Amino acid sequence: MKKTTTALVAGVLAALPFAGFAQDSSDPIVIPIHNWSSQIVMSNVVGQIFEANGNNVEFVTTDSQAVYESVRLGDVTLEMEVWEGAFGASFRAAMEKGGIVDVGDHDAVTREDWWYPMWTKDACPGLPDWKALNECAALFTTAETGDKGRYLDGPVDWLKHGAERVEALDMNFTVVNAGSAAALWAAIGAAEADKTPIVVFNWTPNFAEAVWPGEFVEFPEWVEGCDKDPAVGPNPNALYDCGNPAKGYMKKAAWEGMQEKWPSAYSILEQISFTNPQIAQMAKMVDIDEMEPEEAAEVWLEENKDVWSAWVN
Repeated sequence: MKKTTTALVAGVLAALPFAGFAQDSSDPIVIPIHNWSSQIVMSNVVGQIFEANGNNVEFVTTDSQAVYESVRLGDVTLEMEVWEGAFGASFRAAMEKGGIVDVGDHDAVTREDWWYPMWTKDACPGLPDWKALNECAALFTTAETGDKGRYLDGPVDWLKHGAERVEALDMNFTVVNAGSAAALWAAIGAAEADKTPIVVFNWTPNFAEAVWPGEFVEFPEWVEGCDKDPAVGPNPNALYDCGNPAKGYMKKAAWEGMQEKWPSAYSILEQISFTNPQIAQMAKMVDIDEMEPEEAAEVWLEENKDVWSAWVN
């Protein structure tokens, strides 16, 4: 299918009144791949658009926090999913050093935080308030956590600071890190069988909200500086004593040399903007429909010609 899809995109590009990739370097545009499905599919969609544009593309598996330093240094060319809650600090740190540019926001609005499926609220009706969750901690105990409730956080390299929040808010929970996004979904699915109360890290946009209706836990509202200044937030002696931004951004970032080296590809990157439903659909193709990411990207391009045609025109 990829050859057909590439021809489809290339046909649209060929009809446009500009020189296209003739301006661009023949060196590969290096696109990073991380460990969650929407980012992998989205990166493949963009990579296939660039390939149809005549660019060489290389994919590399990269740590999702360290990638911003890699972009800044030009070791990788761009990043398609800069989530404010998860990666805002790493992105800002790289921006302060120089070498990386903000290529604009997606239309998608993000949220990343503690989350539970609705059957959990049946057992702990004071939810979504975090204090009510803490009072219900005994519902979440496991053999691994003893007399404390288990909170299943994302993989360690996502740096979600669950343990710091538990300590800052004096919660009766132990943080356990999942090994992957797939492990989070497996845990929710296992709990669904007998409606076992569970609280895990989750995010939107994501296919999971359609499969398992649920809610985010409402912690003290995010205030700028909560992660840097102990005086910000309810605990004057601790960081991370508030929730993540409830309406976070999702940005694109690029090496500052990309525009000069690959001007045609950069101009396309500037126009690209995915919505919450589009990103959730990408994740669903892999996590529910069990497609390979490259195949999911091909299907998405086939089914959304009206969307990406506007980006390349």
